[in-house]
Amino acid sequence: MKDVASRAGVGLKTVSRVVNGEPGVTSETRRRVQDAIEALGFRRNDSARVLRKGRTATVGLILEDLADPFYGPLSRAVEEVARAHDTLLINGSSAQDPLRERELALALCARRVDGLLVVPAGTDHTYLEPEMRAGIATVFVDRPARGVEADTVLSDNHGGARSGVAHLIAHGHRRIGYIGDVTGIHTAAERLRGYRSAMAQAGLPVRPGWVSVGSTAPERVRREAERMLGGSEPVTALLTGNNRVTVTVVRVLAEREGRAPGAPAAPVALVGFDDFELADLLRPAVTVVAQDPAGIGRVAARRLFARLDQPGLVPTVVELTTRLVVRGSGELPPAG
Repeated sequence: MKDVASRAGVGLKTVSRVVNGEPGVTSETRRRVQDAIEALGFRRNDSARVLRKGRTATVGLILEDLADPFYGPLSRAVEEVARAHDTLLINGSSAQDPLRERELALALCARRVDGLLVVPAGTDHTYLEPEMRAGIATVFVDRPARGVEADTVLSDNHGGARSGVAHLIAHGHRRIGYIGDVTGIHTAAERLRGYRSAMAQAGLPVRPGWVSVGSTAPERVRREAERMLGGSEPVTALLTGNNRVTVTVVRVLAEREGRAPGAPAAPVALVGFDDFELADLLRPAVTVVAQDPAGIGRVAARRLFARLDQPGLVPTVVELTTRLVVRGSGELPPAG
């Protein structure tokens, strides 16, 4: 910095202000300093800055699956907030494995990140208690933590699923099936609860064969969808528990209509939880309960930086509303 200051003809404090983007420097002086930096190949020493400020200017984000479209806008929103705080974001994926989540979280803590945002895969987060006591700001995203009190940002999964089923009921459906993820996952359990709440509120029964929860693997979802749509009393509508399930069910419905002998198969109404790419271009376009992944990421990241500035904040739970996007598939009437 001394060489930069000498070449630019300014003091060390002025160089520091330019490097750190602080105000109080004229445009001409800023230009001279930047020219000197470029000529000398100066690079800011972040290690020294860490020693001065006690922070590393890095935060970690642990997602469930980096390939899931839901997490793209969420991650981008977190990155934008981090960037606005001059902080580097480090991403990782747990692949729904609790052990991998733990290993990744502790590895990030060992590298002295200032904070963590975690989409939980496990059911016990007490392993993070020592890290949180040591000052690692921690916010849980999309699902609550287990065993620790921490800031949490969620979607209204129960209310969203309930509104989707109520929409199908309002269009005349009484035999409505639900295909979802394993109920050990908080979001899946809440969506199933919303389905049951809407059916109960309408005074409708839920027959055992109308509910299927488990792996979102296409082969299982396909098998369960075909079972619900067959038999002597098939369902006339489906609520699907996430975008992966919805995509498989859309394929099943398209194949079913194409291969029905004689008269075409009766159309089946569909509401999917989570929006997905090209859902609006299908025929019929798919009605969905849309979350706001970017909003979730933005709120969670802002809470993280607020906690870094005020470590004594009382942990809070923020629940963002969902939105029913009407496009056509959820408005198909029951056959007959």
